[in-house]
This record gives sequence, structure tokens and C-alpha cells, in this order.
Amino acid sequence: MEVNANFSDNAKNDFRLVNRAREGDQKAYADLMHRYKDSIYFMALKMVNNKEDAMDLTVETFAKAFEKLDKYQPDYAFSTWLFRVGTNNCIDFIRKKKLNTLSINGMVDEDGDDRPLQIKSDTLNPEEMSMKREQTQLLKLLIDSLPPRYRNLIVLRYFDEQSYEEIAEQLDLPLGTVKAQLFRARYLLGNIVNARNRDDI
Repeated sequence: MEVNANFSDNAKNDFRLVNRAREGDQKAYADLMHRYKDSIYFMALKMVNNKEDAMDLTVETFAKAFEKLDKYQPDYAFSTWLFRVGTNNCIDFIRKKKLNTLSINGMVDEDGDDRPLQIKSDTLNPEEMSMKREQTQLLKLLIDSLPPRYRNLIVLRYFDEQSYEEIAEQLDLPLGTVKAQLFRARYLLGNIVNARNRDDI
């Protein structure tokens, strides 16, 4: 895939990062997110006029963009394409006025309780153990991109393996609030994890 000769130096660098990300380079994903997360956030904030929604929409924008990265064509700069994804995401949010939580279904059991967030690893031979370590690092990177209140809940629940009751007591929050916010956190993170797992199939 040839880079557009009219691209600026920044756009050419983005194009190189996109190609590295397509090949599975985790740092390239992180670099792209670091470059544009503030710009996407302020764009979303201007559209929805709510800081928490804007933070959530920023994470969702990157989830959708990374999921569709193979569809990006360098006719336009990556930043142009990313902002289009972000704008459409905000428009969808405004239109629906509420979250579409269907994508979380794969992350809850029949009783509605959460399943552990996992990135696929079926066997433990040395090569796949190495892949699992890399995927765990990617998961932690993506968790770091979540809004702080969600990031903290995910870490307490899935890394520290605390119960809902223990989390509620530690954070001095009502039990229902903990469950609701964890549900929202899984929705955001699940989009990204599921996209990565589909790429690995």
C-alpha cells in the first residue's frame, strides 16, 4: 500500500504506525492512541457537552478505529479517517440517547454476572506463553486508556480478584453503583478486546 505523496510528515508517520499496528505491533497502537486521544476527547466534548460521556466516546472511538484498521485506505490522512470515525460515533450516541449494550452479551453469563475478561490462549507451549504475555501487556495498555474510575474498578475486579462487596467497601460506594460502573467498564474494554480477538481468528 503506497503512502499518499501529498501527506505531511505527521501523516506519513501515522501511516507507518498504522502499518505496524496491522502487523500486531502493540506500541504502534499505543502511539496512535497517545497522539490523538486529547483531540478526539475535545471533539467529543464539543459534540456531547458532557465530560464523562466524552471520555467514554473517546475510548469507543479508538476501539472502533482499531477494529476497522484494515479498512483504512491512505487516500486521506489517518487523522482525517479517525476523526470521521469519532464524529460518527458521537452522532450515533446523540441519536440513540442511550448506550447500546448488546455488545456486552458475550462477556456475561446466563445469570447476567460477568465473566472474566480474557484474551484467547488455549495452550501453554513456550511460543503461546510468550504470545499470552504480549496480549496481557496489550490488555493492560488498553485498560490504562480507560477513564480513571473504570480503570480502577477493572483492576480491582479482574487483577486483584476482589468481590463486588469488597470493592464497594474499599471505594465507599453503594454495591449497585459498583456493579453498574463495572458493567459500563466492561462494555468499553470489551469492544477493544473482542476486536483484537477477532483479528487473531
